[in-house]
Amino acid sequence: MNSRRAKAQRWINRANEPAVRKAIEGGRSILLLGPRQTGKSSLLKKFDYDFQISFLDRRQRLRYERDPQVLVDEVEAFGPGPKAGRRKTRLFIDEVQKVPEILDTLQLLIDDYGVQAIITGSSARKLRRHADLNLLPGRVVSMRMDPLSLSEWAPKRIEETLYYGSLPGVVTQPLPEREELLRSYVETYLEEEVRQEALVRRLDHFSRFLEMAAIDSGKISNFSEIARQVGVSHVTIASYYQILEDCLIVERVDPVTHSLSRRKITKSPKYLFFDLGLRRLAAAEGIDVVPERKGELFEQWTGLEIIRSLRAGRRKERLSFWRDPDGPEVDWVIRGSKEWIPVEAKWTERPTPAMAKNMKIFMREYPQARRGLLVCRVPRPVRLDAAILAIPWQHLALHARSQK
Repeated sequence: MNSRRAKAQRWINRANEPAVRKAIEGGRSILLLGPRQTGKSSLLKKFDYDFQISFLDRRQRLRYERDPQVLVDEVEAFGPGPKAGRRKTRLFIDEVQKVPEILDTLQLLIDDYGVQAIITGSSARKLRRHADLNLLPGRVVSMRMDPLSLSEWAPKRIEETLYYGSLPGVVTQPLPEREELLRSYVETYLEEEVRQEALVRRLDHFSRFLEMAAIDSGKISNFSEIARQVGVSHVTIASYYQILEDCLIVERVDPVTHSLSRRKITKSPKYLFFDLGLRRLAAAEGIDVVPERKGELFEQWTGLEIIRSLRAGRRKERLSFWRDPDGPEVDWVIRGSKEWIPVEAKWTERPTPAMAKNMKIFMREYPQARRGLLVCRVPRPVRLDAAILAIPWQHLALHARSQK
């Protein structure tokens, strides 16, 4: 990224910066996971380090791949840190998943040398295979970095986000440059790095799957149908989705699967591409779409925004959806310990009580659901029912909070 683009990114205040700053200044080690170009490095480089290592740099990567012990030798040579007793020796490692062998060394440095390790990663796949690490429980604070949420960047028109997404390095650029940046991301990251991570035998199959997964983003998954179109088994499709999930490319959303009165509740998950701009480029779609398609993209945006809001607040609620194949369905359900909130997304400026019908059915079946939200394009909130409110999309984060 050139200096002009980097400068444009720095003014955006990230929602998780206070938590990151508190942990770092408190001497805690951090593992910050997130897809590439979501701003992990930009945020962490605001702090001072005694060692900085980027495994995106091939020379540095090879150096520590050959002998991870080199890092211990370097720390020993450095000494106990600047003016011993002032703070711990602080180490920053970018894209740690590229040299997973270094994780054992980091555990040693944290435990025996008192090093504070600040680590980023854009894939949990190799980290999960590293059984001895277990993400350093009790030693490392695990956090997540997502594309920009509404609290961090508010587009003038919602279509901007539906078509171009909300990656920090993309939204700060003029529209023609956004398309170029997204295309470059798909070609250099999704097409190359993710496929290398996959270790698949047929790259053409995986490439076709990636396009199909992007087209089907936000829909209830049908592994058998995608397998038929790609020409592989449904078991292979399941493994491909797991690759995308591990590489933080898709968010898996599971359904509400229990009901006292319905026997055919859907049990298959939905998968959302983490950024709508990248989804569009991966699906080889343009921006000239019909209102029905805008509604589908708006529904995906609503789900992603809820996920980001929950993560940024480090809240324990989780996102689900609800569907009876023979009857009603609800786009999203925010599930807290004491309250569930059904959420519908409608591409309309004139919501009607009829649009709340499925949420009312859901609330009758699940007593922990006491209020519902219909997210749309109204200029201000509108009461549709005693327990259901239509809200502007700009207000989603303010209303989508369950009672603790």
